[in-house]
Amino acid sequence: MRITYTSLLVDDQEKALRFYTEVLGFVVKHDVPMGDARWITVVSPEDAEGTELVLEPDTHPAVTPFKDALVADGIPFTAFGVDDVHAEYERLVGLGVVFTLQPTNMGPVTTAVFDDTCGNLIQIQSTTG
Repeated sequence: MRITYTSLLVDDQEKALRFYTEVLGFVVKHDVPMGDARWITVVSPEDAEGTELVLEPDTHPAVTPFKDALVADGIPFTAFGVDDVHAEYERLVGLGVVFTLQPTNMGPVTTAVFDDTCGNLIQIQSTTG
């Protein structure tokens, strides 16, 4: 068994697609129309055959209160690994990304948290060394 897909609930698929590709640097793996929504997946350019991130519409009534509660409490919905949190933080700030937590040493990892503009907080992390 392996993780093939993981979903992220977004308030606007087109906006999410732009953010996750143009700002974060992921690449589109699938973009398939499905009625009012699309099946959109992105992957890391460093692992094109790896786990796909599905940019899911957040239209279910339970999603908004759930996402709002996580954001209000400062809890990231998911985490992405990076080689150097400090360098990635500087790169993303330069692109206008808003961080809710600057790079912070948390023992074995250094983390930072940003707003993905689509209703989620996302953590980036690297091994502290």
